[in-house]
Amino acid sequence: MIFGISTSAYTLIHVVISLIGIVSGFVALLGMFNAKQLDRWTAVFLVSTALTSLTGFGFPFDHLLPAHKVGILSLLVLTVAILARYVFHLSGRWRWIYVITAQLALYFNVFVLVVQAFEKVPALKALAPTQSEAPFLIAQLFVLAAFIGLTVAAVRRFHHDQPGPALEKAS
Repeated sequence: MIFGISTSAYTLIHVVISLIGIVSGFVALLGMFNAKQLDRWTAVFLVSTALTSLTGFGFPFDHLLPAHKVGILSLLVLTVAILARYVFHLSGRWRWIYVITAQLALYFNVFVLVVQAFEKVPALKALAPTQSEAPFLIAQLFVLAAFIGLTVAAVRRFHHDQPGPALEKAS
């Protein structure tokens, strides 16, 4: 039991929140490619990704695991992304800081998805039972390379569609 919920139910809730974060994160990324903020999708992405990391700490543990370290890193970059988006309103350098930190948070979620896939899917587990084998490493390198490319493209293409403070004063 975790917080009065069966472990299997808690795991299901955690996984569903994580998948919502991943899907909404990719929708928000597509918005960036089209210079659209997609406010609702972005809010769902940021909240569900934070909840994914937070609920990850709800599983019983007796020492800090690599998953916890990824969760801590994710929460740190999410904090910066939320500040860039909602406090600094994507003005100036906060636009690219937001894109990079938001995509880094999404990458962490996908990284963990790949880890979980290699742990839970029998065919993948057979290819990399200890996750130190080539198939696992190749999969993670592919994900990392894809995210680097997607993030660079998003930084170049995302220009928020709301005027910043300097433009508001000029009008």
